[in-house]
Amino acid sequence: MAIEEITDATFEQETNEGLVLTDFWATWCGPCRMVAPVLEEIAAEQGDKLKIVKMDVDANQETPGKFGVMSIPTLLIKKDGEVVDTVIGYRPKEELDEVLAKYL
Repeated sequence: MAIEEITDATFEQETNEGLVLTDFWATWCGPCRMVAPVLEEIAAEQGDKLKIVKMDVDANQETPGKFGVMSIPTLLIKKDGEVVDTVIGYRPKEELDEVLAKYL
C-alpha cells in the first residue's frame, strides 16, 4: 500500500478509522529522509493492517501544532481516531514494528 500525502484539511478524515501512522516530516530534515524507506517497508509488509500517511510540517502547520509536534520526524499513531502512541526521531524498523505490534 502506498503512503499518502495528507494536509491539515484531510487529516481528520484520513486518520479516524483503523490503525493509522502519521509521519510528520519536512524536505530539509535528514532523519525524516532516513525514516521514509523504513515506513515504505512497513507499508509494503503490513499495508493491509494499517495505513501510513505523511504530512509536510512546512506546508501544514495547524495539525502539528494541535498535537504538539516540536521536532521531526514525529510518528503519531492513532487507533480508531484516538492517539495511542507517539515516536519522536528516527527509529530502526525493528523498533517501529514492536511499537505497532501493540496495536495490530
